[in-house]
Amino acid sequence: MTHIVIIGSGGLAADLTLCFENTSFGPYKDISIKGYIDYEYNIDKYWKRYHLDKPVLNDIDSYKVNEEEYYVIGIADVDFRKVVIKKIKEKGGRFINLIHPTAIVDKNVTIGTGNLIGPQCLVGPNVRLGDFNVILAQSIVSHDCVVGNNNVFATSLLCGHVKVGDDNFFGIRSTVVPHINIGNRNKIQAGMIVDSNVSEDSVIFHRLKEKILVIPKDTSHQL
Repeated sequence: MTHIVIIGSGGLAADLTLCFENTSFGPYKDISIKGYIDYEYNIDKYWKRYHLDKPVLNDIDSYKVNEEEYYVIGIADVDFRKVVIKKIKEKGGRFINLIHPTAIVDKNVTIGTGNLIGPQCLVGPNVRLGDFNVILAQSIVSHDCVVGNNNVFATSLLCGHVKVGDDNFFGIRSTVVPHINIGNRNKIQAGMIVDSNVSEDSVIFHRLKEKILVIPKDTSHQL
């Protein structure tokens, strides 16, 4: 049995709990959640809100790592994830890749450590994943993509031959067309189609919200 400790107790931590404790997939993958690490001020805000059964073991600063445990970052905020990863690494904590059994991951994928691949995701042939990426449910990382470290994909699509740097956030249903390069520390709004290269520290968003205009069929000439 692999015992994991989830860092954070908010929405992403609750999703992980659903996948690996509240369904049969956890036992199937031989995974057991020991508990959560979070700050006291988040217990009422998050842990109690999601009715998580396993306890909050300690806060992130005070927790002493155990060599028999593996750690999972249950935090979606890209910047805060970096802080937490650094702290746990300095304590000697070990991270694990968690891949949901319903995800399709090609046998030729190269993958680092600390990655989360959620339900019904697809990671295609010759993809290279770095460390600590979060690929949430129904996301697609298509063939020949290269992805760096600490990126969050919220039900997103990377088409073939896309290159992604570090610390990027991809909003819900955002799509990157083939052969595009994405740099570091960018935020891509939900629903965006990225069809040109993005350098660094950019926010990609809709400038204007278009209204959907429905024009009724002209039936005045009909009897």
